[in-house]
Amino acid sequence: MRLGPSRRAGKKYHPYSYVVAQASHRFMATIAVYSLKGGVGKTTLAVNLAWSAAVQSSRRTLLWDLDPQAASSWLLDTGAKAKDAAQTVFARDVSPSKLIVPTATSGLDLLRADTSLRGLDQFFFELGKRKRLAKLLGDLDTTYDRIVLDCPPGLTETSEQVMRAADLILVPVIPSPLSRRALDEVIAYLAREHGKHAPVLPVYSMVDRRRLLHRQAIERDAAWPVIPMASAVEQMSVRRAPVGSFAANSPAGNAFSNLWTGVERKLLRVREK
Repeated sequence: MRLGPSRRAGKKYHPYSYVVAQASHRFMATIAVYSLKGGVGKTTLAVNLAWSAAVQSSRRTLLWDLDPQAASSWLLDTGAKAKDAAQTVFARDVSPSKLIVPTATSGLDLLRADTSLRGLDQFFFELGKRKRLAKLLGDLDTTYDRIVLDCPPGLTETSEQVMRAADLILVPVIPSPLSRRALDEVIAYLAREHGKHAPVLPVYSMVDRRRLLHRQAIERDAAWPVIPMASAVEQMSVRRAPVGSFAANSPAGNAFSNLWTGVERKLLRVREK
């Protein structure tokens, strides 16, 4: 039975000329967009990947905002008055489906964040259930094909839950030594604390090819996806919309599209193992 409120009717033509995944490949996968460091384009990545999942791949998609700053929620919110209820999903056994709202994009739903999530780390610590988030995600596996988690920065109890639940971890990295160090810390932590863990996919974010340091970084890690610093990305906060909805053929729109294609292929390979 369909639990989420996504609206599939009236889907308009979009300039993407292909659909990555066919119906025969439908399965639920969780993609965590996570960084140890803030200010690296995490929310931008999460929102645009969720949009691509719904539009480019026709996936039933949920963006679950776990960051109490609620930036993803603000960008995608349909205008309904939000309540400080986000933590009740974890603390009071409230079904996530009761808090899920549709967005302006057909097939893309939102589970909003709010200030109640500021106490989530402490709650997880006191709860002692190491796979609480994984269980909640499992309850949604017949409702959604893709769930994108916009995660708060830092190594916290919440990030521990995310790492246990995710099928793929995307880490946005600004081409700078500090941001690269943060990525290395995450990889080392996963290897030390989690042993076998979900694949980690680094993504260069906010790339300005006019800068020598940025050019050197993307040349060194030529296989990493690159999201450019672009006016279309800046316009997201003005339009409160994903780049693909208003600038699909821009350099940034194409970069997000290509990244999503790679994510789908990676998920299929993970699924086949």
